[in-house]
Amino acid sequence: MRFLIQVRATPDTEAGRFPPDADRLFAAMGAYHEELARAGVLLDANGLKPSRAGWRVHYGDGSLRIVDGPFTETKELIAGYTLIQVRSREEALEWSRRFPNPMGEGARCEVEVRELYEPQDFEALGLGQGGPGRG
Repeated sequence: MRFLIQVRATPDTEAGRFPPDADRLFAAMGAYHEELARAGVLLDANGLKPSRAGWRVHYGDGSLRIVDGPFTETKELIAGYTLIQVRSREEALEWSRRFPNPMGEGARCEVEVRELYEPQDFEALGLGQGGPGRG
């Protein structure tokens, strides 16, 4: 089972500002990711640049439209992620409880955890060989 731990953006992350104790935060996050790696569950992890460095692709009416960032709804944006592969939802929940507050101790921050679809999920629904784009 794979789970994506998503760090929600804040006005500070969107402005490219780091907290005063950023060195300590980076060390704590680095230690957490090292622990995940030693446990053999870390697949990937990284921070994301502010939305002004990105764009969105809008589909509709048979066409697509590219919209450059920045985007105004900070609460809908992601500032970073950690992708893990574990044996159970409970194990993912335990790892998420240990996730350091990426904005600093006592700071307001939201982290969302979502399970990824696996090929067998699509097969169970009768959607071909593992889902969209997989055959």
